[in-house]
Amino acid sequence: MPNFIELGLQDQWVAALRENGIAVPTPVQMETIPLLLAGQDVIARARTGSGKTLAFLLPIMQKLDPARAYPQALIIAPTRELALQITEEARKLARGTEIRILAVYGGQDVDKQLRKLEGGRHLIIGTPGRLNDHLRRGTLELGGVKTLVLDEADQMLHMGFLDEVEALIQALPHKRQTLLYSATMPAEIKRLASFYTRDAVDVTVKAEKSPVPLQHIRQLAVEVTDRTKQQALVSMIETYRPFLAIIFCRTKRRASTLNSALLEQGYASDELHGDLSQAKREQVMKRFREAKLQLLVATDVAARGLDVEGVTHVFNYDIPHEVDSYIHRIGRTGRAGGKGMAITLVSPRDKGELQRIEQGINHTIERRRYEKDGEIVEAGASRASAVSPGRGGRKEPDRRRGQQRPSPGGRRGQGAGDKPPGQRQSRSEDKGSRSSSRKGDARGGAGRGAEGSSRGQGRSGRGAQSGGRRGGRSGRK
Repeated sequence: MPNFIELGLQDQWVAALRENGIAVPTPVQMETIPLLLAGQDVIARARTGSGKTLAFLLPIMQKLDPARAYPQALIIAPTRELALQITEEARKLARGTEIRILAVYGGQDVDKQLRKLEGGRHLIIGTPGRLNDHLRRGTLELGGVKTLVLDEADQMLHMGFLDEVEALIQALPHKRQTLLYSATMPAEIKRLASFYTRDAVDVTVKAEKSPVPLQHIRQLAVEVTDRTKQQALVSMIETYRPFLAIIFCRTKRRASTLNSALLEQGYASDELHGDLSQAKREQVMKRFREAKLQLLVATDVAARGLDVEGVTHVFNYDIPHEVDSYIHRIGRTGRAGGKGMAITLVSPRDKGELQRIEQGINHTIERRRYEKDGEIVEAGASRASAVSPGRGGRKEPDRRRGQQRPSPGGRRGQGAGDKPPGQRQSRSEDKGSRSSSRKGDARGGAGRGAEGSSRGQGRSGRGAQSGGRRGGRSGRK
C-alpha cells in the first residue's frame, strides 16, 4: 500500500496529516490524489465516510500559490454544515502556512465576508446560494480559479441547487480542473459532469457489493405502530445505550416536536434543521462534537458529509423515501473502520419503503418487533423469544447502588464520569424513579454510592468529552 509521499504529496502536507493523527491513505485517496496532482478532471464515487474530503483537499492545498492573493480554488457544498466542516479541515492543513481560506454561506454577516474577500483569499468554500449572491453583487471574482470541486453533487441536485451550481460554473474560466465527489451519481449529475468536465477519469471505489459498510454498521428494522413509535425510540435508546446518536426525522416540525419530548424525559438532546439560525446551528453542532449532547434530532440537512467522532448509533425515526438518503443517514456512524448501529423504526405503511431500501443496498436488514411493554422480539416470533442482551435486546438493569452509567452530555441526574463507547458501568437504582429500570436510568438520580453521593452532584454533572473518542484515525475526513 503506497503512503502519502508515494502518492505525490510534499513533506509539509504529510507532516500536517501526521499532526492530525493520519498516516495511512484510504482507497479513494490512493486512487484520486495522483490524478488530481497531474491536473486530471475526476468524477469520484465512494461511499460515505471513505475520506473523500482529504482526497480533494490535499492536492488543492499543494497547488495553491500564497503569493497570488485571489481565489485559485472553489469548493461548492450543498449545506452550511458541510461547507464549515470542509473549511475546518482545510484550516488544519493550512496551519503555519500563508494560505488564506474563506467559508461563504448563508446566515453569516455579508459585510464581514466582503471585508475578508477584499483582503484576498486563496481558497473559497461555500454554498451555492451565498456564492451566487456575491457574484451578483460583484464582490466575488472567480476568473483566477484553476480548480473547481463539487462535493456531494447528488445532494445539490436533490436540494434543487442545480441551476445555481451551473450559474457558478459558467462564471469560471473554461480552462480549469473540475472534480465531482459523491457517494452516488444520478443521471442528471452524470449529464452535468459530462458537460462541464474534460476527459474526466471515472473513479468508483467499491469495497463490497453493498454501498454501505456492512462489516461496520449493524442494521435493524424495528416494527412499531404510529402510537408506539416515540415510546419505542426511548426504549431503543435505553436498550442500546448510544454514546452519541443522530435521530433523523422527515420534517422540521417532527424534529422539533420529538426533541421537545426527549428533553422533557431528561435526555441531553437538541435539534438541527433549516429553521434554525446559522448561529444556533453552529452552536448545536459544536455541543454535539464536544459530547455535551448525547442525542441530535435532525432532518436530512445533517445527513450529508458530517463527520462527528463517536457517533455510535443512527435512528431513522422516520424512514427515508429514497435509498440514497438511507445510505447517507446511516453513514454518520461506522466511519473509518469504527463500529456502529443503524435502527429504522418501521410502521405498517413503511414496509414498501423498507423493501426498496433493501434492494438498493443489496442487503436484508434484521427484523425486530417492539411490544408495548418494552420487550423487543424477533419479527414473527412469539413473546417467549424476546431478544437477549447479547443479541441486541433489552438489558436487565444492574441494581447495584452507588454506580452510574456514563453519558457524554449527561442526562439529568448523572455525573461527569463518561466513558468512550464500549466502556459502560452499571446503572444505579434511583428510588424516586419509576419502577421500570429503563425509565429510571434515563432520567433518574445518580445513585447513593461513592460516585453519586448527593442528588445535587448528580444533577449538576455534565459529561466531559471522552478522551477515548479521539484515538488513532486513518485518513478519514
